[in-house]
Amino acid sequence: MGFAELFVLAVGLSMDAFAVSVCKGLAMKKCSLKNAMLCGVWFGGFQALMPFIGYLLGYRFRRYITAIDHWIAFVLLLVIGANMVKDAFGAEQETNADMDVKTMFLMAVATSIDALAVGITFAFLPDTNIVAAVLFIGCVTFALSTAGAKLGNVFGAKYRKGAECAGGAILILLGIKILLEHLGVF
Repeated sequence: MGFAELFVLAVGLSMDAFAVSVCKGLAMKKCSLKNAMLCGVWFGGFQALMPFIGYLLGYRFRRYITAIDHWIAFVLLLVIGANMVKDAFGAEQETNADMDVKTMFLMAVATSIDALAVGITFAFLPDTNIVAAVLFIGCVTFALSTAGAKLGNVFGAKYRKGAECAGGAILILLGIKILLEHLGVF
């Protein structure tokens, strides 16, 4: 996976964390840089941790499913992306300004489940530098989540649906690309 593909993947994965951060910022009366960065640390940290865990799980079972790995990557990314698009048009989720450990932990886990599945696909991709990939995904998510909290505090939740939709579309397109490359179309 090249740098451009990894960047697009990182942005796609971070869109749900960005959207939640925007809502967090919206719920706060005043979003300090400390609180915005706290959102970034929680979401970026989990977006980095989950693909690593997924990679370890996928790597362990890779030899058993190598013949269908491209289909697994395609289906996982398609399902995750479609779910993100569906969620974008679902009911508005109520957020509060709480930044306590329990609240942030639950939101960080919820927004990074898709990253766990993507980590499984990393185990099937040749020449994946998992450490570089997870650090990059974590840094991109940190930056977007920090910015999202500040933007949400200033502009409101106007762009939540668009961000989640774009993230889902990116993941679907990456899944299609992986499948087409394996089938020899590209």
